[in-house]
Amino acid sequence: MNLNRPPILTALAIIILSLTIHASAEWNEQVLYSFQGNPNDGYWPTGRVVFDKAGNLYGATTGWGPGNCFPIANECGLVYELSPPAQKGDPWTETILYEFQGKESNDGSVPYSGLLIDSHGNLYGATAWGGTGDCRLLGVAGGCGTVYELSPPAKKGDPWMETILYSFANTTDGYFPWGDLTFDAKGNLYVATRFGGGKGTNCDPEFNQYCGAVFELSPPRQKGGAWTEKLLHAFAGVTNGQQPGDGAAPNGGLVLDTQGAIYGTTYYGGNNQKGTCEGGSWGTGCGIVFKLVPPKKKGGIWTEKMLHLFDGTDGDLPTAGVIVDGKGNLYGTTYGGPIHGHGLVFELEKPSGKRLSWKETVIYAFKDGNDGGYPDAGLLFDASGHLYGTASAAGAGRGGTVFRITPLRNGNWDFIVLHDFTGNPDGAYPDATLVFDKAGNLYGTTLWAGSGGQACGNYGCGTVFEVSP
Repeated sequence: MNLNRPPILTALAIIILSLTIHASAEWNEQVLYSFQGNPNDGYWPTGRVVFDKAGNLYGATTGWGPGNCFPIANECGLVYELSPPAQKGDPWTETILYEFQGKESNDGSVPYSGLLIDSHGNLYGATAWGGTGDCRLLGVAGGCGTVYELSPPAKKGDPWMETILYSFANTTDGYFPWGDLTFDAKGNLYVATRFGGGKGTNCDPEFNQYCGAVFELSPPRQKGGAWTEKLLHAFAGVTNGQQPGDGAAPNGGLVLDTQGAIYGTTYYGGNNQKGTCEGGSWGTGCGIVFKLVPPKKKGGIWTEKMLHLFDGTDGDLPTAGVIVDGKGNLYGTTYGGPIHGHGLVFELEKPSGKRLSWKETVIYAFKDGNDGGYPDAGLLFDASGHLYGTASAAGAGRGGTVFRITPLRNGNWDFIVLHDFTGNPDGAYPDATLVFDKAGNLYGTTLWAGSGGQACGNYGCGTVFEVSP
């Protein structure tokens, strides 16, 4: 991917409010589980983890599982459970709940999304490939991806049951579901696919078709019936020499407001300013923040509004969607962008009074690498309005960081590193949105490192971790 595009060093039309890093604010980190990278385990955990009512953690890994799953040979991915120990500090216990079988079994493969859990303990997620669809990569049929449900057994110890809620059919439908799913109050699921949708031809012309889309999946009226898919918006992208254009490659992390509108980000598209956001075989444009407005009448067309188009001077490549506060303001991260080139955290202030447009403020720009860099996951609020997130790389330990940003009374924000990842046997490259437990401790995953040794190569197999005050 074209991640090293130079910033345009012009005057910024934004306010940068970053303050001092307080290295003394380190929280306590514990690796709850290190994946070992063998057929009885998984590796490379991805996406958000979730808790059940009993305090068990659930997540997915892209590696291992049976079958010859394309495009990652012999690896289909799996869903796991981590059960807490009787005494704090002891190891957590891993149980493999389900191993994906791949397209040859009309099943999904390679789950790139995190999980959702409902009040009955059912788990929901998406796989990037597999299913019954007719998508091809390098001429090989690998499927277009699926949305699945895992239901707990009636009797403890029996197998969990997987149900494929929807298999994306082809590239004019959706292709490569990406990022965490979202429920609305009626039980509808919302999912973004990085490719497919039938619009745009410039987003990844070497390997995949079209520029991605957002879908709604509605549950059946009768138990056991089929879920209904509806395409809400297909992104068209932007071509070189055309400025601006639509977004491209939506990346999950969708959120809904009280009116049913959907907010999210696209990795590419929007502006394509020469020397900053232009070109590259993986896409062009610096990315956008979008809003999808539901129709006033049932069966009508959803309307897209581009709330902000990044131009390299105010961020580049938003990776993980946005979150919304009680006033309707949006917050998110970009993987790249000035001032220092290591990515940033931004706020989009909702229009009010005579101001009709959304106002962007960079509330923290990663600096010299000691504070972390290249945030690749979404943000999390606590009850006091603090923002929590992860930076996927750099930091004092060079394996990424967990950070907190605190709003101050003068309108500024204070940035604190809570934990520096150091690599083996600690984790490295945290790239999933954090979650809280009931006590206010933070939980997440690292894609790499841990104690798995060389089973996963030099990078390591990944971890699940807890960070506590």
